[in-house]
Amino acid sequence: MKVAIIGASGFIGSAILNEALSRGHEVTAIVRNPEKITVTNPHLTVKKGDATNEAELTTLLTGNEAVISSYSAHDSVTYLKAINAIINATKKAGITRFLAVSGAGSLEVKPGVQLLDTPEFPAEWKAGASATRDAFNVIKQSADLDWTVLSPAMMIEPGERTGKFRLGTDQVVFNDKGESRISTADYAVALLDELEQPEHIKQRFTLAY
Repeated sequence: MKVAIIGASGFIGSAILNEALSRGHEVTAIVRNPEKITVTNPHLTVKKGDATNEAELTTLLTGNEAVISSYSAHDSVTYLKAINAIINATKKAGITRFLAVSGAGSLEVKPGVQLLDTPEFPAEWKAGASATRDAFNVIKQSADLDWTVLSPAMMIEPGERTGKFRLGTDQVVFNDKGESRISTADYAVALLDELEQPEHIKQRFTLAY
């Protein structure tokens, strides 16, 4: 499949890039700093792009069959500007399949109570978590896109690719020790599984060990 990955050099984006290439997809990596991508692969094209520039993105995305947004920002204003530009560019490029990396903050720890709104949520993470929650609400309005949003476990960090995890929808997935964890590699596995065999069209889902 021809897939564009926006933010392919980032913390999660780089794992998604590696997983997509390992599965033989034709990948266009759209990044602010192309020199950060050191992977060489005949199926990889790296392009410099500004995720907030709708017209530029439309050109860069054209010809792909799906778009994965792994764009990250630390404030809602920039993040929402980018998400709106990405969504509009995806539509203008004639692409209907759209997958987005989100955060865990908008997941519920119990019905009606989101993780972001609990007293225990770390203050230093609130800006980014609020941005991804706001963006999720924007994406949900995109009725003409076959969108999917994937929220990670509460803790996501580099680690091995096991391919074994549990899926959920809008609530945090905990193990029997009360932990909610996933590796970036396994997050990428779940996202690419969804790309290849869609099961969450116009839905958000999550995962954890």
